[in-house]
Amino acid sequence: MTSLRGSGGRTPSGRSKQGKRSGPGGGRRAAAYGLALLLAVTALTLAGPGTPPAVAGPDRTAATTGSAAATPPRLRTPGTAQGIFAVVPGAEEVRAAGPCSGKLARRVVFRTGELRVYKSRRYACAITHAKSPGTPRQMVLSIQAHGGRPVVDRGRYTRQAGPRSVHALNRCVRASGSVGGYGGSTGWILC
Repeated sequence: MTSLRGSGGRTPSGRSKQGKRSGPGGGRRAAAYGLALLLAVTALTLAGPGTPPAVAGPDRTAATTGSAAATPPRLRTPGTAQGIFAVVPGAEEVRAAGPCSGKLARRVVFRTGELRVYKSRRYACAITHAKSPGTPRQMVLSIQAHGGRPVVDRGRYTRQAGPRSVHALNRCVRASGSVGGYGGSTGWILC
């Protein structure tokens, strides 16, 4: 019988007492773990705090925030972890920068307004406009990419419902809109 005391804690098969193989390749797992830990700490360091502290602003006084002196609000910088994880694949709704970017693809006119659908390379965007703006009326806008859920904007508006956009790269799109009970629909377009 062989004694384990003279072998430096290794079994005759070359394994340590904990069951891990020792030798030239034994440190790879530890190095990979250390690298993953280093990356996680770096990402959390770059992300900073999750929420900015309460500050006094035009609608808040210093008394409601608990601080005597008003400090300027901290701005979030692009490239932080919040900015990286804000865009999630599968999220259907995307806000348009202006009313809608891209080229007018379809216009549907109905009795009380019109529905406009715009198409850029990756996105389709829709707006429902009232023919005579001014009075608040019930307006509904819905846009859906094929295989996705419809994105709906419903409420009492004076001028328009929307804009609402969906990711529509190589996908058919349908949109519908109504103003005051009258409406129109495009059917499946941009296929």
